[in-house]
Amino acid sequence: MRHRSAQSTLAALALLTCVALAPSASARVDGSSSYSKAQTYSGALRYVRVDMGYEVVEKDPDAAYLIFKYAPPGSSKGAVVTGTLEVIEASGGVRLFVNLPRLPEYYERVFRDGLLKKLREEYGAPPAAKKPADKPAPDKPTPDKPAEPPAE
Repeated sequence: MRHRSAQSTLAALALLTCVALAPSASARVDGSSSYSKAQTYSGALRYVRVDMGYEVVEKDPDAAYLIFKYAPPGSSKGAVVTGTLEVIEASGGVRLFVNLPRLPEYYERVFRDGLLKKLREEYGAPPAAKKPADKPAPDKPTPDKPAEPPAE
């Protein structure tokens, strides 16, 4: 009987140790912006400070990031978290990353979607994406133009 109790205690301690040592879940939500990095950052700053009324703790226009105090809608004063927003130029466009630690991912998605909506409202339709330049197709032989012999 005593042996089984010791095993249960050890199993419980092992489980608690695993939970304590596990990395905290700090997901972040990303999105694509069809606007320039400068437009996206500028719109994000206005969205955070003016539209949402949040305090901007730190900002860097060159690195295009914001650190701000985020209060979830309907929460008490003690529920404020420090949020971050990063705007990064990537191949093929601009990416933005929203991180609101200790909150469900839903809040990050709603924040991102609100920002993207603001960008569309302020800047209008995004500029058309540039298509990669197509290589000219090699000349196909036609009855009036025979194929060129392979180079030797």
